[in-house]
Amino acid sequence: MLISTVGFAAMVMLVRAASTDLHPFEIAFFRNLFGLLVLVPWFIKDGWMPFKTSRLGVHVIRNLVQVTTVLSFFFALAITPLALATALSFIAPIFATILAILFFREMVGVRRWMAILFGFAGTYVILRPGFTPISLGPLLVIFSSVMFAISLTIMKLLSRTDSTVTITCYSASLLAVFSLGPAAYFWQWPTWEQLGLLVALGLIATSAQMFFIQAMKIADMNVVMPMFFFQLIWVAVGAYLIFGEAPDAYTLLGGAMVFASTFYIAFRERAIKADPAAQPPDGG
Repeated sequence: MLISTVGFAAMVMLVRAASTDLHPFEIAFFRNLFGLLVLVPWFIKDGWMPFKTSRLGVHVIRNLVQVTTVLSFFFALAITPLALATALSFIAPIFATILAILFFREMVGVRRWMAILFGFAGTYVILRPGFTPISLGPLLVIFSSVMFAISLTIMKLLSRTDSTVTITCYSASLLAVFSLGPAAYFWQWPTWEQLGLLVALGLIATSAQMFFIQAMKIADMNVVMPMFFFQLIWVAVGAYLIFGEAPDAYTLLGGAMVFASTFYIAFRERAIKADPAAQPPDGG
């Protein structure tokens, strides 16, 4: 999960760099198209076996959700300070925790519900509604976070039966198909320099995705997701060095609050699973 945060941070930088000349929807298409290059070794070795699954419909549903996530998030990255967009995107694990409660019937008590509310308070600190106007970019990030949480929940179900390579193959290929239509509407042929950025974007983003899916496959969602918050550190440093964007104190404070919320939820989850007898009647 930690390695994936480096890749996703690089992805954010590349999307911003490419979006100065290309529409975010076209960038999203090329990200998925060139991401298939990472999977070539598996296609050479196993042919079409990576696509073997008994849950094709679930893959289609997940990637219909995921294409909405990618398009809205890439558009937000083009018009929003990178650290702000990244900090807001961290609310996705909290939404994922709520979905896990609903779909996996997990008992959650007062302390973890308070942690969830604390995370939402962190989002309030980042946005400061009533004190500063909320523009389209942050709203798109929040929307993409909700959709990402749904995608995460479905992916966790898929990981019980399908391999990391299979999930990634369907993700890259279906997202390329689903994002072609929106990209075609804003199409312009990229220059060779832009094409180089897009190839790097696809390779890095898909590699990061494979690390991410593998982490989700071998460990509990609430345990590995807190590591995802290291992405804010990499993005904040990169945005300052490359684009001259310095995050304000509210973005850092709010991001830290969301991090603390998710970290506590993960800590309680792991403690209760390690010693079920320690679980209080209210679920912890």
